[in-house]
This record gives sequence, structure tokens and C-alpha cells, in this order.
Amino acid sequence: MVKLAANLSMMFNELEFLDRFAAAAAAGFSAVEFLFPYAHEPDQIAEQLERNSLQLALFNLPPGDWEAGDRGMAALPARRNDFEQSVSAALRYASVLRPHRLHMMSGLADRTDPQAVATYRENTTHACQRAAEHGLTMVIEPINARDMPGYFLSDFGFAADLVTELGLPNLELQYDIYHRQILHGDIIRSIDALIGMIGHVQISAVPDRHEPGSGELDDGRILRHLDASGYDGFVGLEYRPAGDTLAGLAWRQNLGF
Repeated sequence: MVKLAANLSMMFNELEFLDRFAAAAAAGFSAVEFLFPYAHEPDQIAEQLERNSLQLALFNLPPGDWEAGDRGMAALPARRNDFEQSVSAALRYASVLRPHRLHMMSGLADRTDPQAVATYRENTTHACQRAAEHGLTMVIEPINARDMPGYFLSDFGFAADLVTELGLPNLELQYDIYHRQILHGDIIRSIDALIGMIGHVQISAVPDRHEPGSGELDDGRILRHLDASGYDGFVGLEYRPAGDTLAGLAWRQNLGF
């Protein structure tokens, strides 16, 4: 059975962030993920994880100035120092929170720019080498241009080729079913082709990013296929509840999860 992780940046928004951990546990989750923990001290978050017997599946490296438009810095030649500082900040939190994976955002850059590509490769290598010192694995995630215009890493083929070419033992692919469908489709066959490098999965309904089972895909079939493929990582529920979070969790029973 797939291991579901409630995304606390998207779900239980009826509550303050630190109160969402208990709400997720009460709703039957044994794991959570979130985008950015940096508004809180790591010990505050660790206390909530321990108190509620929750595993932490994943969080992101600092993206830069999100309010100013930053969406990561890994492919930005002028932000190398900022990127290296973001790696250090994430590892400081990870040393306390012990996530299963860390996600590195690429930033907004032109993927046809050789300098951006070279910077991304070098920064990915740097992040993985630093993470390896802590026994951690990095994941990279293609994100569709409709949700995030100008995002550098917006192609699964490019991402998969990079993972293969760099050959880093702690670099894997973050496979978001929502982004995959919008970018390329062909979900089932692509899972079969990429399963050996998938380190984390996320799901939300296409096209409105609400609860699984509420969109154009057969999300239940996809999750069962993922399970049958041998994937044993987490599936992050990175969806925006259409209404109340708890009421929306009926999708789990409807789809058999």
C-alpha cells in the first residue's frame, strides 16, 4: 500500500502551521511533508513531529525571496553564493528534522542558456555532495509552465537525463503526477520507464489541483499501479482542498486508500 503524506503547506490551512501536525495525525496520517519550514525554528517542528508520531517525508531548500518572485536559485549563475547558503540552511534544519528527502528548486531561467545549464549541473552536484555528508538524498522536480511560468526544470526527459548523466547516488527524481500530466501525459508508461530513479511522488487532481479523484485522471488506478511497480517511498498529497480539509478526505475511502 502506498504511504500517503499530508502536505501541510496545502492541507489543514484552517489552522496555524504548527497546529496542522496534530490535525494530520488525528485524520489518520503517519507522515507529512511541507514546502518551507524556515518561518519556524527546527526544534518547534521537531516537537510536533515527535508528539504526533509523524514521519517527515520531504521539504524544500530555501527558494530565495519568494515574495519577490524567486522560485529557487540552482540554475541562476548570479546566485551561486545564495544557493550555497540555502543548502547550508536546509541541512541545518534537516539535521534536526530528519526528512526522507530534500527537494531542490531550479529557479526561473532559460533552459536553452548553456550558462544556466552548466550552473544547474554544478549546483546540483554541490547540493548532493553536501547532502551526502548527512546521509540525505536530493530530489529534483519538473514543474509545468502554466503554474510556474519560466521555471528552468520543466521537462521530465531533461530531468531524467540529468539524473542519469550525473550519476550521483543520492540524486533522484521527484515525480509529481499533476505536473507530469500537464507537461507530457502518458502517466503509466512514464512511471514504468522512470521507476528506478523516482525518489518521491506527489499527487493532486488535474486540472484544478484539488483532491485526487476529482479531475480528469483515474488517480486510484495510478496509485495502485505505482504500488504494483514496487515504489516504496511516500506519496505527498500536494493538493488544495476544494473546501474543508477533513471533509475532502473522503477521497481516500472512495479510491480505496
